[in-house]
Amino acid sequence: MSLIPQSQLFNDILPAAVIIAVDGRVEEANQAALNLLEAQDLSELTGRELSDFVHPLDQPRSQARARREGESFVNPAAKFRIRTVKGAYRMVLLSSRAFQHEGRDALMVSGLDMTDHEALDAQMRESEHNFRRLFTNMQDVYYRTDVGGMLVQVSPSVEAMLGYSAEELKGEDVRRFYTEDTDSEAYVQRILQHGRVTDFPARMRSKFGRIVDISLNSQAILDDEGKFAGIEGIFRDVSQRLEMEQELKRLATTDALTNIENRRAFLEHADHVFRSAQRYGTVVSMLMLDLDLFKTVNDEHGHIVGDQVLVRFAEQVKRELREIDLFGRLGGEEFCVLLQHTSAEHAGIVAERIRHRISQLRFFDDEGANFSVTVSIGISANQPEDRQLERLMERADRALYLAKHDGRDQTRCI
Repeated sequence: MSLIPQSQLFNDILPAAVIIAVDGRVEEANQAALNLLEAQDLSELTGRELSDFVHPLDQPRSQARARREGESFVNPAAKFRIRTVKGAYRMVLLSSRAFQHEGRDALMVSGLDMTDHEALDAQMRESEHNFRRLFTNMQDVYYRTDVGGMLVQVSPSVEAMLGYSAEELKGEDVRRFYTEDTDSEAYVQRILQHGRVTDFPARMRSKFGRIVDISLNSQAILDDEGKFAGIEGIFRDVSQRLEMEQELKRLATTDALTNIENRRAFLEHADHVFRSAQRYGTVVSMLMLDLDLFKTVNDEHGHIVGDQVLVRFAEQVKRELREIDLFGRLGGEEFCVLLQHTSAEHAGIVAERIRHRISQLRFFDDEGANFSVTVSIGISANQPEDRQLERLMERADRALYLAKHDGRDQTRCI
């Protein structure tokens, strides 16, 4: 970079406003710049960020121009809306270039006032008022990053969502708030490929450690040359929505009484496992379970006690199963288990453990009477010629019938 003498930049009679900024902060300004920004002296400007004087809607273009690569880039003249230290608005024709100032990389910004002051000031005040009202009161979080992923602006609503104030986040790398690096990487790649994302799912960690599910709607910011200069958009907390969706899914797939899979969910899941086993030649076994004489329990002790029996029965069966095994209630007192990677022989061992565990249970009704229950179990393993899950279920059901026919409280295998 060539060294530009200070005397050439800050001649008091220079008609154009000239500001020198280092690291984005004002360091020097000539008299025309003080006049343009309505500053009494240089102390009102020094140390402040250039972006403080740029209208929020023009900041993406302004910051993209300030971060252009190159040792001595020059930004051609372009119109920008600025705000003075007294809150008035100006339309200014700005140009800028990088140079060396006292041995440091700096930016020189030169501007000419092109304002129809009265008309623009009223228009800009209304625009600014509307923008600030929306920015301050929106529930979704508005944000903008630079080309490196650093947060340049974020709306106050972020505090209610993530616990950080907007000021705390300014200048922070947005990637550090994602719980998974892959979320951030996939998000940026989608932006680079398509220019925008809609309803992109991700998870962020709040200031206090809470995980927040969010949905992102964002677009790429491009500089005057059409190059990627950052991202802006909004994100919203969808944790409650996802929880409701999960609860609806649970209600649709779970038996309300026993909290295991209901008939439809079990059969869908079991069919998937069965087809996979047939495709890859692995073995699965099915247990068909039916509580013996359960109608008598309801008749003698009441349906409330009967429900308690079903709940405890399901709890005890689950204790004998692995996480990979499927367990569902087909209806009434009839239940079904699908044991993955389990032969009929080993399924018989599991069935006997279940049968013994259930026979040891004791129940009491409201009048203090105690009683026990037993279970009959039919067992069958898949065969190479089976084409549908129903064939396996039919054999297990026939085995269950034999167990019932032979005196109940028994296991049989076909």
